[in-house]
Amino acid sequence: MWSFFFFNSGAYQKNIGSVTVVYYLLRWSWRCWHGFKVYVLSEIWQTNLRTYGQWAVVTGATSGIGRAYAEELARRGLDIVLISRSEDKLCSVAKEIESRYKRQTRVIQTDFTEGHSIYSAIAQQLEGLQIGILVNNVGMNYIGVLANFLDVPDPDQRITQVINCNTLSVTQMSRLVLPGMLERGKGLIINISSEAASQPQPMLSVYSATKIFVTYFSRCLHAEYRSKGITVQCVVPFIVSTNMTHNVPVNPLVKSAASFARDALNTVGYTTYTSGCLTHALQHIALSIFFPGWLRLTSFCVQRMAKFARSIEPQLRERLAETKNKQD
Repeated sequence: MWSFFFFNSGAYQKNIGSVTVVYYLLRWSWRCWHGFKVYVLSEIWQTNLRTYGQWAVVTGATSGIGRAYAEELARRGLDIVLISRSEDKLCSVAKEIESRYKRQTRVIQTDFTEGHSIYSAIAQQLEGLQIGILVNNVGMNYIGVLANFLDVPDPDQRITQVINCNTLSVTQMSRLVLPGMLERGKGLIINISSEAASQPQPMLSVYSATKIFVTYFSRCLHAEYRSKGITVQCVVPFIVSTNMTHNVPVNPLVKSAASFARDALNTVGYTTYTSGCLTHALQHIALSIFFPGWLRLTSFCVQRMAKFARSIEPQLRERLAETKNKQD
């Protein structure tokens, strides 16, 4: 009797092991195919973005990823509404797009850190436009270096500004453009999140939290409106060479803004959640395995991060000053 029991128990365990192996093989095969489709096939067969509508609205459009999205969308045949804080820079980017890509532009000067009061004026200036694409790109960190929550100059004001800029802008801009998209039964909203939101990130606490809001909001909004022809894509980049990253030099792991925007727009129509490009997707996988969320939250890791932050702070301050001088 016991020999029969152990024989059947061993056979059962063997079957469970085989099923588990097959499950993980299928899971990884699917992920590899999905990655190949999103980051390789999309380079060959690109979605025609003009089918969404005539105009694309881009927030934070005068530098970095926002400007790169605006220029790439214009190159692909859309007219562009540029929204940002500096009117001089807006006019400069608008003239360049009109000259280079022969597309119409409109500019809206506003400061997204000011809160809800700005959106009625934005709505008035967008009225009457057939807006097919919205790129919610505008975003900010509360300090240019890694820091604890309270180690921020003027935290009362700065934290509110970050929340207004990173989360309120996404929800309110989506509210403004969605009704027109629903009337036409077609539209695309692209929300720029961050790899800092893929796991809890101490010393970037407010930034990380606001970006996971963007991720969850995007995925929920897509689930609510995809049956009505609306696509909401969440883009989760790693390091891109922009003012926010102190214009770190481009290398095999760090993309230029123009290259990133081009690759990320290729993924439209293939996925609603993307790292934007293959190198960032591979870095995301590596970090998830070797630097998971539980490890980042340990006291040991936080202490090491604080020590690292102090060691590189002088270099970051220098780069911040260089960036500011270039902007001026």
